[in-house]
Amino acid sequence: MHVLAIDQGTTSTRAIVFDQAARPVATAQREFTQHYPQPGWVEHDPEDIWRDTLAVTREAIGAAGVPIAAIGITNQRETVVVWDRETGEPVHRAIVWQDRRTADVCAWLKADGAEATVQAKTGLLLDPYFSATKLAWVLDNVSGARERAQRGELAFGTIDCFLLWRLTGGKVHATDPTNAGRTLLFDIHRQQWDDELLRLFDIPEALLPEVRDNSGLFGTTAAGLFDAAIPIAGMAGDQQAALFGQACFAPGMVKSTYGTGCFMLTNTGAEAVASTNRLLTTPAYRLDGETTYALEGSIFVAGAGVKWLRDGLGTLKTAAETEEMAAELTDNGGVYMVPGFVGLGAPHWRPDARGLIAGLTLNSKAAHLARAALEAVAYQTRDLARAMTADGSAAPAALRVDGGMAANDWLCQFLAEMMETPVERPVGVETTALGAAFLAGLATGVWPSPEALAATWMLDRRFEPRMAAVERGRLIAGWEDALRRALV
Repeated sequence: MHVLAIDQGTTSTRAIVFDQAARPVATAQREFTQHYPQPGWVEHDPEDIWRDTLAVTREAIGAAGVPIAAIGITNQRETVVVWDRETGEPVHRAIVWQDRRTADVCAWLKADGAEATVQAKTGLLLDPYFSATKLAWVLDNVSGARERAQRGELAFGTIDCFLLWRLTGGKVHATDPTNAGRTLLFDIHRQQWDDELLRLFDIPEALLPEVRDNSGLFGTTAAGLFDAAIPIAGMAGDQQAALFGQACFAPGMVKSTYGTGCFMLTNTGAEAVASTNRLLTTPAYRLDGETTYALEGSIFVAGAGVKWLRDGLGTLKTAAETEEMAAELTDNGGVYMVPGFVGLGAPHWRPDARGLIAGLTLNSKAAHLARAALEAVAYQTRDLARAMTADGSAAPAALRVDGGMAANDWLCQFLAEMMETPVERPVGVETTALGAAFLAGLATGVWPSPEALAATWMLDRRFEPRMAAVERGRLIAGWEDALRRALV
C-alpha cells in the first residue's frame, strides 16, 4: 500500500509517494514565483499553487505506477487565501506568513492590551506572522470583500484548506487544529473558533472552515483530477507534520526543521504549556478527539538567508555549496549575519528588525558570508532551546533535524556544538511530507498505530558536540553582540 503526500511549501510544491516502510518511491517538485509588491510584503498566486499541486501530484502518481491508498496534505502555515464560494476564484493573492504589512495593526492591538487575551486563548502572540490581521487586511482592502464575506459568499482558509477545497471540487471546506491554531481566531483549549477573538479582529464567522482531527477522511478527489478517486485522509501544518514524521510522540521529544525558516517544536503531551519566554503554545496534532500540544520557537529566515546569497548577491550558484565554503575556513573571521530580512521571530518578536552583517573586513570573502548564514541558523536554534528550558522543558537527549538544510553535514555538526546536544538526522530528511503521509495512512489502515510509525524511523547520522567551551563561548558572544546591534 502506498500513500501520497502533498507538501505545499513557501517556495515550492512537491508530491511524494511513500511505501509502507515510509520510503519515498516517487517525487515531483516545482518552484513558484514569489511576489514582493512593497518592502516587507510577500504574496503568492493561489492559482500558481493549485496548478503546481495538480501537476506534481499527477507526475508523482505516474512515476510511482502503483495505486494510492490516500492523500495527506501539509502546508506553509498562516498564509491567507480568500476565495469565492461559487466560482472558487481567489479575491486577492495569498498573503504569506512572512508578510509584515499588518505590523502597525498588531502594535496598536498590543498597546491596547489585547495580547494577554490572545495568548491565553490561542497560545500565540500578536504578530503579523499569524493569519487574522492578514485576513482583515484582505476584507478591508479588496473592494466589496467585507460585505460579501458577511453574506457568506466568500471562504477563508490557509493553504491546506484551499487545496482541500480544490481537490474535492468545492465540496469540503475544512481544516485541522494545527492550521486553525495559527490564525489567532481559534481557542486551542476548547478546540473551537472563538467569538471574542472574531470580534477583536472583526472577522465574520461565515468565512471560517470546519476544524477536524488531523487524521480522518476529509473527502475524496473530484472526478477527472486523477485516474481514480483518492481519499484525502490527513492534514497538518508543515511544522507539526514534521514533528509527526519524526515520530516525536513522547513528551519531551524535540525536532527542528530547516527550510525557508527554522521551526523547533517540543512535544508537551496533553498539557498546553504557557510560555513566559515568548514561545508559542500550539496544537501538535489531534487524533480521535484527543489533542497533543507543543511548545514552538519560530525563526523566520534559515534557508531563505542562503537563497538571498544565491539569488540576491550571486555569491554562490547552489545552496549545497555553502557546506564546502564553510568548511574551507579555519574560523568565521568575526563575520556574523543576523537574518532579520522580514523581522525576527522567537524569542524576540520584532517585526521592525532588519538584516545585519557585522564584522566585515577587507579579508572577508564569499565563504565568510556563506558560513555566517549557516552559523546564524545554529545560534538562533540555541536561543530557542534556551527559551524552552526556561519555560520548564528538560534539556533534550537529542535534537532530531529535518528539512533541506539538514542535508548539510557542516551545519548539523555546528548545531551540535552550539546546542551542546547530539543532533540526529534521519535517513529521510523530508519528514514534513512523511508526517502528512503518516496521518493519511493511519486513517486508511496503511499503518495501524503511532507505534508502527515510530518503528519506521531510521537514523542516518548522529553528530556529537566536541567543541571546547572557550571557543563556543567566544562564538556565542560574537553572535549576541551582533544581535544587540540588530535589535537597536
